[in-house]
Amino acid sequence: MKFLADQDVYNATIIFSRDIGHEVVTAAQLGMAKAKDVELLRAAHDQHRILVTRDRDFGALVFVQASGPGVIYLRILPSTQQAVHAELARALILYTEQQLRTSFVVIEPNRHRIRKV
Repeated sequence: MKFLADQDVYNATIIFSRDIGHEVVTAAQLGMAKAKDVELLRAAHDQHRILVTRDRDFGALVFVQASGPGVIYLRILPSTQQAVHAELARALILYTEQQLRTSFVVIEPNRHRIRKV
């Protein structure tokens, strides 16, 4: 799958995602480290990527706009990193890229929630 990682995503999560076979581009690599949230959503949409973030504000944006790319919201702390990574890997197996592109997914330690946008 193809992801755009927001600037707040831990480097360990980016490495983990790449190690399990996914293509991850960071906001910084695109020169968007200080971009507004709507600009990141647009870039993810234009590049056919799923946005990965730790910023809960994307939920409101996605549901208010009712459009754009899928978003994976990570509720992660350094102390919960392994559990969240395991749940992320599980969700990426359970759902197709197409399903994730049209959903808002909350990944937490040992569980996740998915909602169509």
